[in-house]
Amino acid sequence: MTLADVAAADRFVDLAGLLESCEVDGFRADFLSWGHYRPDYWRNYWHSHSFHEVCLAYSGEGRFNNGSTQYDVQPGAVFLARPGDVHEIESSRTAPLGIAFWGFTFRPAASGSRAGESVRPAATAPGPDRRPAVAPDLPGWWSGLTRPDGPVVSDRAGSLPALITALAAEAAAPVSGYTTALAALGSALVLETARTFALGEDLAVDPVRRDRGPLVVEAMQRHLRDNLSRPITVRDVAAVAHLSERHAERLFQQQTGASIMSTLRRLRLELAAQLLLDPAVTVTEVARSCGYSDVRPFSTAFRRHYGRTPGEHRRTGGTEFV
Repeated sequence: MTLADVAAADRFVDLAGLLESCEVDGFRADFLSWGHYRPDYWRNYWHSHSFHEVCLAYSGEGRFNNGSTQYDVQPGAVFLARPGDVHEIESSRTAPLGIAFWGFTFRPAASGSRAGESVRPAATAPGPDRRPAVAPDLPGWWSGLTRPDGPVVSDRAGSLPALITALAAEAAAPVSGYTTALAALGSALVLETARTFALGEDLAVDPVRRDRGPLVVEAMQRHLRDNLSRPITVRDVAAVAHLSERHAERLFQQQTGASIMSTLRRLRLELAAQLLLDPAVTVTEVARSCGYSDVRPFSTAFRRHYGRTPGEHRRTGGTEFV
């Protein structure tokens, strides 16, 4: 999404009454204003808020005065008035300023608190950069909002144009699931807003080590389990992981200590042992459900693996293998 998309996102204002609050990383945000100014001359005179007000310029030029400091703003600039900041914004007359803006309170959430009734809070997955966010004196993404001396103008719009556009689209035509979608997008908006004004050292985390090996092998194992009744080759399994057959086999062996095909045989026979306990299912049906086209090779493989025939396993209820 681009700034041109933000220019068309005038339904951003329709979020009023739809998205009232959210929680993210132990903080609660209550949304108090949503706005979208077209690129016509305008000025809001010196004033202050009891909440954070954030503006994204999508076209034109203007001036943001915060205290005694004057900032020239152009498309892509994001500017912030923290609670108590006395500020004013004035559009250029020759190149009028267009902005989208949002205002919200930001504070540590009380233990056990919930977001507003209109929108459920979005779930937040744990990660390597999670800290006890309810202690705002610690550094983190939230420092962009909690640092009283932090920057108030940034050119790091990042994903804000995409979030504004997505929020406007949800508000323009709500459909089933809109509360969940808005809660997730609202949380992302607060997070990305804070990141925009956070210092680099506040955003730094320990190096994230990604070992794709276990995840790739898990995907291959899942493919085996999901297709036990179908013909499967090493080529099929390697294709799931987008690897060569040789690489897939080597990685699988490293992670599991067994080959792909031996694992397939084991999974099939383990499934067969379970299915045989149902007297309503014939041995032939069990064999086919486990990828064997004929009972004879199935019985041979089953006896080699368990030491008994499928019939003996059924007659004894499988208890000798527990």
